[in-house]
Amino acid sequence: MKAVVVGAGIAGLVTARQLGLAGWDVEVLEKSAVPRPDGYMMDFFGPGVEASERIGLYPRLKEVSYHVEAAEYVNLGGHPTCSLDYDRFARLAGGNVLSLLRPDMERAALAALDDVSSGRVRVRYGAPVSKVWSAEDCVRVGVENTPDGSLAADVLVGADGIHSSVRAQVFGPEEEYLRPLGMRAAAFIVTEPDLNARFRDRFVLTDSIDRVAGLYSLRSDQVAAFMVYRDVPGAAVHLSSGSPRDRLHREFAGLGHAVDRLLELCPEHPYDDVVAQIVMPGWQDGRTVLVGDACGAVSLLAGQGGSLAIAGAALLGDILGPVASPGRIGPALAEFERRWRPVVEEAQAAGRRAVSSFLPANRTQRLLRRWIIRGTRLPGIDRLVARQIVGRIAK
Repeated sequence: MKAVVVGAGIAGLVTARQLGLAGWDVEVLEKSAVPRPDGYMMDFFGPGVEASERIGLYPRLKEVSYHVEAAEYVNLGGHPTCSLDYDRFARLAGGNVLSLLRPDMERAALAALDDVSSGRVRVRYGAPVSKVWSAEDCVRVGVENTPDGSLAADVLVGADGIHSSVRAQVFGPEEEYLRPLGMRAAAFIVTEPDLNARFRDRFVLTDSIDRVAGLYSLRSDQVAAFMVYRDVPGAAVHLSSGSPRDRLHREFAGLGHAVDRLLELCPEHPYDDVVAQIVMPGWQDGRTVLVGDACGAVSLLAGQGGSLAIAGAALLGDILGPVASPGRIGPALAEFERRWRPVVEEAQAAGRRAVSSFLPANRTQRLLRRWIIRGTRLPGIDRLVARQIVGRIAK
């Protein structure tokens, strides 16, 4: 049996590994020329932990994880206003939480392909998909920049993220499924030894209204930054003026010395995209199935994108891997969606609940957030807050 996986992100690479271990031949197509260097720091907990332990990926993830003592909100002068103790959060979220940079998760998943027999899984970078169509006994994928032009497969897995080209070609245009949450997010990494030393072992976030800038120290002299800001109606003209770096300067200048320094070092084209969820009535059509953000993006507000990517891909491998005949493909893909959809929908609900607390629109909402975070030090209140943050999925 042969599969084509579009997207060499976390979900795509884990799917390819699991199918390869089950004896499938897998081609992974990635439009980017190289593995992507940008992305957020993510809390890895819940179903992803169980899945990664079961499939043998957890040791690789733990090796590249970061130790975080607290998430700390600060005012314009850099003084803390409230903080969330990470050890307590870890216990409430199931006791096994890793802090991982998204590119490190992707590299760990890529390295784990070494567990598959040689030649079973092939990853092609710089290979965007131009077309998808169904044939009588297979699904065919047009591939740009390759001598063969197209590939035939028993199954096509769309793991190409929130702006999935597979989804657009098989299921319909993006606007039918994209549900914006009213904000945009940017992320980039810079070299800054002073900030690295100053903020080591903690997430630092600005206690601000309608925008938040965060940073955390990496292992070298680097600092990773992420910035979230309000995406107002009619912002298309605003977004088209100047580079993404110019836009971040307009939105975040004046939020304190550390943020101003990050803006000085910001690359001209950092990652900058809408914060949104993908909501679809169905994830599979014939021999095509979607996995990860392509069908169920939960947004950074849910804090579980990496966990769900691994757990969903592992489940897809469990169900599809044993399939040995084309006639069993459809029922297998339907079973995957039946079992995984409730988990994704619960995480999406948690993400929607977090909108107002993550990006308060006024002083009252900001004050409420401070009280809630300070309340995590109290027995009982801590469990309520944890459930609000992570949802029932963490259990």
